[in-house]
Amino acid sequence: MSECLEFIDLVSIGRLTENKLYSLLENFKTPRGIREAPKEHLTSIVGRDIAQEIISLKKDDRIKKQYEVVEKLNITIVPYYSPNYPNWLKQIEHFPPVLFVRGSVTLEDEISIAVIGTRGATVYGKGIAENFADEFAKAGVTVVSGMARGIDSAAHRGALKNNGRTIAVLGCGIDRCYPPENRKLMNEIIQNGAVISEFAIDTPPLAQNFPKRNRIISGLSKAVVAIEAKEKSGVMNTINWALQQNKDVFAIPGNIYSKASSGTNRLIKEGAIPVTSASEILESLGVEYTKAERTAKEIVLTEEEKIIWEALSFEPTYVDILSEKLNLPTSAILNVLLGLEIKGLVKQLPGMMFVKYFE
Repeated sequence: MSECLEFIDLVSIGRLTENKLYSLLENFKTPRGIREAPKEHLTSIVGRDIAQEIISLKKDDRIKKQYEVVEKLNITIVPYYSPNYPNWLKQIEHFPPVLFVRGSVTLEDEISIAVIGTRGATVYGKGIAENFADEFAKAGVTVVSGMARGIDSAAHRGALKNNGRTIAVLGCGIDRCYPPENRKLMNEIIQNGAVISEFAIDTPPLAQNFPKRNRIISGLSKAVVAIEAKEKSGVMNTINWALQQNKDVFAIPGNIYSKASSGTNRLIKEGAIPVTSASEILESLGVEYTKAERTAKEIVLTEEEKIIWEALSFEPTYVDILSEKLNLPTSAILNVLLGLEIKGLVKQLPGMMFVKYFE
């Protein structure tokens, strides 16, 4: 039996907490080592009742169905000692000993920012979340969130706009989509990042799961950005985890009369860093260049190409404006822009407008 399936057997034991599972793995190295350990050794670590459950564990229909789900959904089970486990997550206390993953977590995801906020977000809040996540993605930063309604969903969608990477951390089994209307979004995230959970397959989205989930959201991230939050909410729980993990906390100032901003405004009073643009956060974290700009630096450009490239932005610019700004003939600029377009660094839009571009 593969190690993946052996983990399904173990995590099906409801009373086997992550701390106890971690202790067992530290002592017996693998799921098979745990199953083959003498009962008295198991008892000394997890107690007599759980030790007996491990020894007498049988593959009932429920576990067999979970095997089928793993194969059908291409779920990977990643223990903390696997080279595929994100090393930076292991830097926090109480990291999950096992992750269920759909998609992939890569080394580039170490540069990541969590974007979080209330489910009952305003149009203003969702717009900011999508815009900030879009800018982070352009900078090659992975966006981490919880795939909940409101701010979380907007953040994931913003990251996906430019084929950026994003990670969703669930408070239920990885075979479930919660909320159910996010199924299409969930599939897009899997294709452009990862959906992960520490909970066993078929675990429902119980309220007590989400505070635990939140430590992983902050643990995967270099910093946490709170867009909108009520005074008592899961957002504030995530912030508490982030502070314990010594992560930077940023907050967006909001309407003082809006309940949706009462929590974030309080965070600013208590020391969170107030920001009004994504670039402030990127600069604070030392992300100096956007993904496209880093790519441009790796591509050999002529002096003319460099000048015109620097004059462009991710907002559409008319070629006439470039000509006036650089005091160069339109024809000469168009020739250079064509070369930059061939190199995949510029995109032409209708109306003779151009933008920096990265595919």
